[in-house]
Amino acid sequence: MSRVTRFPLVAGNWKMHTTVEEGVALARAIAGASAGVQGVEVAVLPPFTHLWPVHEALRDSAVRLGAQDVFWEDAGAFTGEISPRMLAGWCDLALVGHSERRHLLGETEDQVGRKFARAVHHGLRVIVAVGETEAQRESGNTFVVIDRQLDAAFAPFDPPPGADTFVIAYEPVWAIGTGRTATPEQAQEVNAHIKAHLASRLGIGPVQVQYGGSVTAQNAASLFEQPDIDGALVGGASLRSAEFGSIVAAVARTRTAA
Repeated sequence: MSRVTRFPLVAGNWKMHTTVEEGVALARAIAGASAGVQGVEVAVLPPFTHLWPVHEALRDSAVRLGAQDVFWEDAGAFTGEISPRMLAGWCDLALVGHSERRHLLGETEDQVGRKFARAVHHGLRVIVAVGETEAQRESGNTFVVIDRQLDAAFAPFDPPPGADTFVIAYEPVWAIGTGRTATPEQAQEVNAHIKAHLASRLGIGPVQVQYGGSVTAQNAASLFEQPDIDGALVGGASLRSAEFGSIVAAVARTRTAA
């Protein structure tokens, strides 16, 4: 496979960090750190409480705004949930299927697919996270797990969505927040497999596939040199504007060199 023609996407998932005031300051710092960098799409995914003030803080910047999750219904008696209809029109992106929601909160593959479908219906570009655990990798089941997660995510669609409506984020569970990173070769192998699977199974392509899992300024360039890594979903490093800016710059340099 090969790189897609769209700009690579570097998205910062802040998870459950920062107060609203801290988040606004971080968003402004990230906008400043990434200003002037060409050929890379940048996004931040703050907690729900931050979305509107961060939206206002980013109004005059090129940084896009995303939600860390979204519900699979438009409205109803679902206490504590946020629907895609509530985000549509002013929020650009939504993340679904993150491993922390799958493994810590019991989110099922069916629910991931339903969230994906409703978010796309409301015009949100969706980052769909997939990835295997350490035990699944060591047992040789990485591709089996990835294929199952992909098939479940796309099951609600008929016909399949256009490749411009979503991004796949490959995040090996064993590398998220652990300081361990998949080698560039491991990430490349899985990203290429994801593209080939979606092309052969659903006829979708070219698909944009990020890598996520302890991405830092130090390992970014070696990852992004791989032909099928189209950006990054960044966790801890996205809370440090200078380091996040360095990751964005690394993507820009490797894309220019390619």
